[in-house]
Amino acid sequence: MGWCAVNWMDSTSASAISSKRARRRLCGCAAALLLAAALPATADEVFLDPASFVAEAFAGTPPAPRKLWVKPALNERVRAILGTTLPALRQKYWADAERTVWILEAIGRDRPITVGFVIADGAIHRTAILIYRESRGAEVRHPFFTDQFSGALLRPDGELDRHIDGITGATLSVHAINGLARVALLLDHEARTIVQ
Repeated sequence: MGWCAVNWMDSTSASAISSKRARRRLCGCAAALLLAAALPATADEVFLDPASFVAEAFAGTPPAPRKLWVKPALNERVRAILGTTLPALRQKYWADAERTVWILEAIGRDRPITVGFVIADGAIHRTAILIYRESRGAEVRHPFFTDQFSGALLRPDGELDRHIDGITGATLSVHAINGLARVALLLDHEARTIVQ
């Protein structure tokens, strides 16, 4: 076999090897794209900006925010509800003579859910899912779920005075929002007690 034939075979083998590598890379990229598409998205879904929620609660002119000192006894009550304490020693809220507004977070399954509550006369007036970060269960944002909290009161045992229907596939999110509703009522009661 002459030099030309060997050289041609070497270049053909090199092309074949290069072509195999290119196919492997292409298959690897395609597999990565398919895997990424199959994984659930975990991007934050902002349904209502927290500042907008506060403004809506006060007809467009919210009062200056206040701070509620979260004393150890209060934080223990929060822990009994949520399984964890509030993240700060002072909880921000907004209030006028008729209502308080609270923006609270709790972990659903893996990530925090941000929920807004308007409390009037010791009862929940409005509940809104502001930011949802979980990969599934975002149905909790719909009025068919959040409207169940309207008028809810906190019983002396720390439970809501009503049953809240769950949503299949969103059990942990429902549980977190239910706990936040109880905490909002607890914090409202504490804030109103301090003001009086």
